[in-house]
Amino acid sequence: MTIKQTIIKKMEQNAKENGYYLCPDQQLFYDLIDGIVTNTNRYGYGSCPCRAASGVKNYDVDIICPCEYRDADVDEFGMCYCGLFVNENVKKNPSLLGPIPERRPSEIVDAALTISEKKGITLGENTIQPKSGKKTESIPVWRCTVCGYLCARELPPPICPICKAKAERFESFTDS
Repeated sequence: MTIKQTIIKKMEQNAKENGYYLCPDQQLFYDLIDGIVTNTNRYGYGSCPCRAASGVKNYDVDIICPCEYRDADVDEFGMCYCGLFVNENVKKNPSLLGPIPERRPSEIVDAALTISEKKGITLGENTIQPKSGKKTESIPVWRCTVCGYLCARELPPPICPICKAKAERFESFTDS
């Protein structure tokens, strides 16, 4: 089985388990899958093809497909940020596919860039750019005590995107 077939199967299974559908526009669907394949080959993990990844997995975990923001996006807009996962209304009416606002905090993007530079990581074509002049040292990093997921943000996520543990299972994390 090719990496592309594996990713398609994984996304089909995930959509079914979570009550979603996959993108009804076949061209867009395969373009998104190709983007996930490219990012898997480039970074070693399938980050969202519609977002700039840092190349540092610890900072991109929130955008590994299916991303941390998918559920909220589908609930509010009927589709995730890139349109790979949709609700039944969008499945039945693909004309509803369209842009939605980005939920990923710019602080996470800034923090990823900072850590990439400190470690001397050369970023791929999807390089992240700082969106603010804020210093990132003040952004806390949270670790899920159940699965080890790390995220840089003001507060821990309400639910871990990996193991579904609740926010109270997160602890402050320091890279020592």
